[in-house]
Amino acid sequence: MKIRVPYFLIFLILLLPGCDKADRYSASPRENFEALWHIIDEHYCFFEEKGVDWEVVRRKYERQLSDTMSRYELFDLLSDMLAELKDGHTNLVSPFNTARYWAWFEDYPRNFNADIQRNYLGTRYGIAGGMRYVKLPGTEIGYIYYGSFSSAVSETNLDEIFYFFRTCRGLIIDVRGNGGGALTNVERIASRFLSEPIRTGYIVHKTGPGHSDFSEPYPVDLRPSTHTRWRRPTVVLTNRHSYSATNDFINVMRRIDRVVILGDRTGGGGGMPFSSELPNGWQVRFSASPLLDADKRSIESGIDPDIRVDMTKADMDCGKDTMIEAAIRNIRGRTKDE
Repeated sequence: MKIRVPYFLIFLILLLPGCDKADRYSASPRENFEALWHIIDEHYCFFEEKGVDWEVVRRKYERQLSDTMSRYELFDLLSDMLAELKDGHTNLVSPFNTARYWAWFEDYPRNFNADIQRNYLGTRYGIAGGMRYVKLPGTEIGYIYYGSFSSAVSETNLDEIFYFFRTCRGLIIDVRGNGGGALTNVERIASRFLSEPIRTGYIVHKTGPGHSDFSEPYPVDLRPSTHTRWRRPTVVLTNRHSYSATNDFINVMRRIDRVVILGDRTGGGGGMPFSSELPNGWQVRFSASPLLDADKRSIESGIDPDIRVDMTKADMDCGKDTMIEAAIRNIRGRTKDE
């Protein structure tokens, strides 16, 4: 018997116990520095993959530490130390600021323009949960824009959307700029495209404080939805801002027949986040459990599309979205004989 690990179960297992609180309060810069360094040292999961020598990082930032530094100076120091991980899932949260790492997308083209997208969505699009949807004018193709996996989409929402698209020959799902959210929404949406169960990947847990202390990979399977399912040609649009749960959505969708991934490489974020607390009450969030694809390869650094397409200036000057136009051509090419 194959063991299926549902996305919602992974989410609950990892996030419910995944928040450690400090034993006692302390504003000491040195104590908070030590606490943060040790939390990351024992729980972070991508040291080897990213080639980060955490001991070297410690020495670098310890030299800048002062017992008389202000809380703002301490926050900046700790933020810079965390940035050495090069991880978009890593945040330090204080009452006055949140540290974040954005370099994972800054060297990539934006490949999305909301003003141009409105030329396709219009003003009379439907809204179902977190999804906006419309039949593209002059085509027999449906278009869905889903901007965040944190925005709930119910089974009823999906039933209504697919009923609306019942006469369409193909579907475009646009997740550009979707920074992630709940894996339960990944499972709910992706299962609508399956005709049989598939192995989508594996999850690995830390088993000890060592940088290489990991469990054996546990398989993650996905079963077809018991609701309305879509079995026609589909194109999923991605850009570098497609991150975290969106990265996982792409990892699932690329394994499904009749689905083509088009656009730019995703932003990655293939680790499940874990939260902890410093002695001064600041929260730290970071990747603690790697998610792997069905071939046991890391997806932390992003997933390449099946068809690489960038927005062009010539198209944008004409009010056209290069990626949407390419998706329309792709679907028409696959359905021209139907």
